[in-house]
Amino acid sequence: IWGTLLAVARLSSLAFLTKPATAYVNLFRSIPFVMVILWFFLIVPQAIHAVFGGAVRDIRLTSALAAFSLFQAAYYSEIIRAGIQSVPKDQAQAGYALGMRYGQVMSLIVLPQAFRNMVPLLLTQTIILFQDTSLVYVIGLADFFGSAQKVGERDGRLVELLLFAGAIYFVICSAMSYLVKRLQEQKVAA
Repeated sequence: IWGTLLAVARLSSLAFLTKPATAYVNLFRSIPFVMVILWFFLIVPQAIHAVFGGAVRDIRLTSALAAFSLFQAAYYSEIIRAGIQSVPKDQAQAGYALGMRYGQVMSLIVLPQAFRNMVPLLLTQTIILFQDTSLVYVIGLADFFGSAQKVGERDGRLVELLLFAGAIYFVICSAMSYLVKRLQEQKVAA
């Protein structure tokens, strides 16, 4: 949702929407994700404590979710923006000629067509997002890979469990990549 709002703001003709959205996207796309995770881990707990008085239990999870959401929104917004721009302008102009407002044109005409164009790229970005979940180790949050490592160390089967975790990542990412390839083939055939 945040990525869609950023994309629409970047496409706006209003400078007070375009400039902050562009700055946001450029900022997050020019910083390594592991650094963003660390920043959020160091900043978010202080902000939550100031606002809620320390009412959040797992601050590492909260900061990781905030980092993932805000960082990935910048990438998704670029995909969405390109998808919107891929829809011929005639489509939007036809909606306006029928008396539709901007919101109606976007939600009923442009975004449904753009979404079909975006699906392969959105799925590819989702694969990258899935792979990036392993980066939460830098703040001590256990992900699937980290849990496999802990269990492997505990049971004396580190190599086997790390290979198992790598195989699970491979199977999931391969299946999603196959789905992306099939969707792209269907799009070309259509």
